[in-house]
Amino acid sequence: MHCSGGPDPRNARQGRKPSLGDRSRSLKIAVDQQEEASSTLSEGCEVSEKLERKVIRFLKNELEKLKTILQDEDRQEFVKDFNENRCSITEAALDLTLFFLREMKQDEAADTLEGELFFINELKGSLKKKYQSVFEGISQQGDSTLLNNIYTDLYITQGASEQVNTEHEIRQIEAASRHQSLDIQVECKYLFEAPERDKQIRTVLTTGVAGIGKSVSVQKFVLDWAEGKVNQDISFIFPLPFREINLKEKKKQSLKDLITQFFPETKGLNLTRRTRFKVLFILDGLDECRLPLNFAGKETCHDVSSAVSLDVLLTNLIRGNLLPSALIWITSRPAAASKIPADCIDRLTEIRGFNDAQKEEYFRKRLTDQNQAREIIDHIKQSKSLFIMCHIPVFCWISATVLQNILKENRNTELKHRANAETLQKYPKTLTQMYTHFLRFQIQQSRIKYDGENTPDVSWDQNLILSLGKLAFQQLERNNVIFYESDLKDCGINVYKASVYSGMCTQIFKETGIILGTMYCFLHLSIQEFIAALYQHLFVDSDKKYLSIFRQKNKNKGMINMLKAAVDKALESDNGHLDLYLRFLLGLSLQSNRQLLRGLLTQQDDSDQSKEEIIEYIKQKLKGNLSPERSINLFYCLNELNDQTLLKEIQSHLSRGSLSSANLSPAQWSALVFVLLTSEEELEEFELQKFQRSDECLIRLSAVIKTSKRAL
Repeated sequence: MHCSGGPDPRNARQGRKPSLGDRSRSLKIAVDQQEEASSTLSEGCEVSEKLERKVIRFLKNELEKLKTILQDEDRQEFVKDFNENRCSITEAALDLTLFFLREMKQDEAADTLEGELFFINELKGSLKKKYQSVFEGISQQGDSTLLNNIYTDLYITQGASEQVNTEHEIRQIEAASRHQSLDIQVECKYLFEAPERDKQIRTVLTTGVAGIGKSVSVQKFVLDWAEGKVNQDISFIFPLPFREINLKEKKKQSLKDLITQFFPETKGLNLTRRTRFKVLFILDGLDECRLPLNFAGKETCHDVSSAVSLDVLLTNLIRGNLLPSALIWITSRPAAASKIPADCIDRLTEIRGFNDAQKEEYFRKRLTDQNQAREIIDHIKQSKSLFIMCHIPVFCWISATVLQNILKENRNTELKHRANAETLQKYPKTLTQMYTHFLRFQIQQSRIKYDGENTPDVSWDQNLILSLGKLAFQQLERNNVIFYESDLKDCGINVYKASVYSGMCTQIFKETGIILGTMYCFLHLSIQEFIAALYQHLFVDSDKKYLSIFRQKNKNKGMINMLKAAVDKALESDNGHLDLYLRFLLGLSLQSNRQLLRGLLTQQDDSDQSKEEIIEYIKQKLKGNLSPERSINLFYCLNELNDQTLLKEIQSHLSRGSLSSANLSPAQWSALVFVLLTSEEELEEFELQKFQRSDECLIRLSAVIKTSKRAL
């Protein structure tokens, strides 16, 4: 910078407001004038002397702080202090220091000082703007909720299962809902703090099922950092979602270029010169990664400016060949976690969603009317299957949306004063009922928003449901949760009108707009399974052939044969990947649920007969030698069909204390296991002697013994 002339053009880069020119000169002139003014005053002027001492002392102190970064000493602590306490007067001291450095022709030193602090604050400002809000409901641009207003802490534990859990994710949630007191809990903001002082954590892998809160945890972590609340020892955080990285999978590029694409405000940042600063890369959604991630590959990369394939770039970053001092946080669904070699991971954590207390906290934060929140919590607790599902934050949101709307509708009726008792009868008690109400509500909201319709009955767009159903079903078979334009075209969805489709059912099928391209997904895997089951029923109603998933078992047409074939197919699965789909499929066969979908599904004349026949078919299957997981899901299926006969038999035995001598059938044994495993009370101590003393009893109840804290 020259002493005379206009503002330094360096200040105009990146759109930064001029500071080294006008502001520095102003402060310098003010200080000079103060010194001149002080010399003209009498020596007895205490105010002037105190002012002079304070100004000089302040500038000396600030200069000492700024020297540390120039001397490369304790740089992390300086940046932390600077970001936490930065104010206008501190900025003025920084500007003055930079002004004189450039006057002394020490441009390199000035660049080092200015560049670090400038890039850090530019990045923080950008990330704060991006991550401070969440979108709910059918939202428009600018229609959002502040994350800090509704965020509820999630239950995160140290470690995970030693083996990859291949069970259906709802089964994992049902299993994880029990016996949390044995877990070692971890706070998200302390992920990189090791319990042992001598251990350093570089790479953290966090697993959790779909919709459990992995991406929201990332959002909260980044927002808290950007707002200067926590982790201020980290200088730069670069969140890189895999779903966005995928769009550049065929292009070779350097790490420097990749960062610049996602974070344009960091253009010009020299990562290699900043080795003393902590940098964190967040690779969110490993399960959505379409790159091979070949960690056994021999190609290495050590230069942030070298252009390589994204596969090589990411594996070398995770391995530590590229920027070995950088921290890495990877999130993934459990089944995909094995893509990362164990020797690359320093810490393994698992997000379990909400524990029971956090579920209630969520509803109280989500709903401003606390009486309404209490009423909804009480209802959710009455259904074990619904309460278990509330471990998933997305399901909590679905439940709050549905139940709040039902309360609103009933309180607007003429029976307003009797609404509470009657409302409880109309509340959904099963998963199928909850998701059916959710579909109806979203369609109604979209009709109000886009077409101005506001009627009690839903105006269905059957072509839309068929298109989304085909997509849901085909991608469910392929185990895909992220779709691309080609997938939409295959299902007859006009890509150019995709925004209209997503607008019709924003929270069921959503468009993800990003800087690199557009992808599509259902809000949650369970919604995809529900839409796929609905699609199957639409095929049966239209008397079309069975879809491929059932053709192997039964080529006959008709509702009952389709349901039997689905039960058989689900029981063949080792990991239960069709469990929830089967629950929805059976639930949608009930006349009461089909009534909610009138105009879309036809009414079945023999629905009662079909219901009894499929219930009996499931009970026959329970007499077989099924695993606890398969039998438990069949009981959930019976719950969707509103049949509780087997459970009531067992509960009657339990209440009479007659299980020590009772000869139970295989189906009753399965019912007993189901009752014990889904009990609201945690098994502190399981006394096997209370039951029939036999080898069969020991084998049948082994699943209960494994999940109890102590077994006698």
